[in-house]
Formats: sequence, C-alpha cells, structure tokens
Amino acid sequence: MGADDETIRAGDRTAPLAPLPDHRNVATPWWQELWRRHAHLTTPLRQRGLECDIEFGLSAYIVRVSLPDESYLIISPPQEPSSDRPLGYPEGWIATREHPDDQALFEVVYDSAPSADPDAPQRPEARHGGSVEPLVEAIDYRLTQLGLLPNPATSTGDQSALPATPILHAPEAPDVPDSAGRAAVYVYGDALRALTDRLNGAESHAEAAAFLHQFLEPCDGLLAQLGEFFEAAGEKAKEAEEDDGFDLSYDLADAAAEIRNLGEVLHVAEDRMRALTPLLPAPRLTSAPVRPSSLPARALPAAQPRHTR
Repeated sequence: MGADDETIRAGDRTAPLAPLPDHRNVATPWWQELWRRHAHLTTPLRQRGLECDIEFGLSAYIVRVSLPDESYLIISPPQEPSSDRPLGYPEGWIATREHPDDQALFEVVYDSAPSADPDAPQRPEARHGGSVEPLVEAIDYRLTQLGLLPNPATSTGDQSALPATPILHAPEAPDVPDSAGRAAVYVYGDALRALTDRLNGAESHAEAAAFLHQFLEPCDGLLAQLGEFFEAAGEKAKEAEEDDGFDLSYDLADAAAEIRNLGEVLHVAEDRMRALTPLLPAPRLTSAPVRPSSLPARALPAAQPRHTR
C-alpha cells in the first residue's frame, strides 16, 4: 500500500504519519478495502501520530486508536441496530475511551449517533451526524486535555507532500448591488472554472495529478467537502419540519452519498495520473544516410553493356 512512507507537512517541517498496524491482514485485499473506506477518518488521526486499526464490532466495523497510556479509543457507527449506510459514512459516530485493565476508565468522547428514543435528550454533537471533522476536533480537544496527543501541532492539510500542489482559495463573494437587471455572480463556479483552466494548461501529468489531489483528498478535497455541503443542506431542509422538507433531506443525503462514492471510485486516479509518462518524440528519419563531410561520396559503378547472342 505504500502508506508507511506517507508524510505530511506541519509548518516548515515534515512529519511521518503513524505507522500501519502490524498484523498479517494488512496485506490482504479485503482489509485494504476496509482501510480505504475509512481513510477519511484514519488519515487525520494518523497525522496526529495516533496508530489506527480496523476491527469488527458487534454488527459493524470499528476504528481502534491506540493511545500512549495504553488506553484506546473505539470509534464506531451505531452498532444496534446495524446501519445500512455506506461503509465509513454512517448516520453518526460514537467515540469512547477505554482501558483493557481498568474497567472504571470509560468515557464517551463524542456521540453524534441519532437516539433510538425520540424523547431522549440529544447530545450537542448529534447535529453533525456522520461528519468526520467535528469528531476529529472533539478527539483533538479531549486528548490534548489528557496530554495524550502525540502530534498536537500537526496540521490536517496536505498529507501527500506533493511538489507545487495548487492551492484553491475560497473566493470572496463580490459586493453586488441588489438590482433586478444584474445577473448573479457565481463566484464558486468561477473558482472551479479557473481550476479547470489551470488543469488544461498543466505541462506534465504530475502537475495534473496535483490538481486531482485538490478534488480527491479524502478529508479536505473538494468532493469530500461537496458531500458535507449536501449533507448540511439536507439537515437544513429538515428544520422546516414539513413532509416535503424531510423528502428533500433524503434526496440531498442520497446526493451526498453518491458524491462520496464517486470519491471512493476515483481514489487511485491521482496516482494513476502521476504514473503516466509522456512518450518521447520519435527520432526524425532522413531520406538518405548522412555521410561524414570528410569522406567523399563514392561514385556508382558504370552500368555494364548487355551482350546479345
């Protein structure tokens, strides 16, 4: 998988990701597929120096995170009843801290899973649903309090350390007067159009791969954030508490799932683009062999007369 050599940029220094688990399943295709589907969660945790593994819980796969004091985090989707959401993208996350030798050490660090009891009070993070960013922020905060975060200063930015990775800054909305005769300005569409133009002008496949990285990075890429956007739009539609609002929220949630699935399908596109090697130009062939200028051209022998009988 090559993940042991992954690095991230943290300020002006380069820090390695936490290593992969050390067991025989790491080399199996099924485990690698599980790892890939959870990369948007495990990558930011490994950026912080936290070692992660994928295991099977009661009815769904969980992420187990080892901590320096021999305790560990269990990050899981709702286990009972099991979820029918795409693997790695549940309706909510539950993160608990436990210790193998101290049963009294048990705490809920984060819980955004919807409650099965509609009358039960919801935790504040329930509004985030299956979003990963608030989950990681909560883990950051709690482990920093406990002094258990190996790399507290590590950024969640570009973990691929690509040279000349293009940065697409969020555009500022222009100050457009409220005029009925003036067309709306689509600043975000314009920003993507500019990125497409830069991709069209890329001078190498490595440079084109850097643009793909902006879309396909599992945590901060445009596809991941677009999925978050549609999921947030669905939650906003629910706030109307109308039948059509709930129907719309389901459609938007389906769109978010499709976008995330597209990211999974294209997860190796960046590496495939970078591996492409432009063909060398074919050598130009001359119509006649070139002779060294110091040697005179040899005369052709005279034609011999044909003898007739």
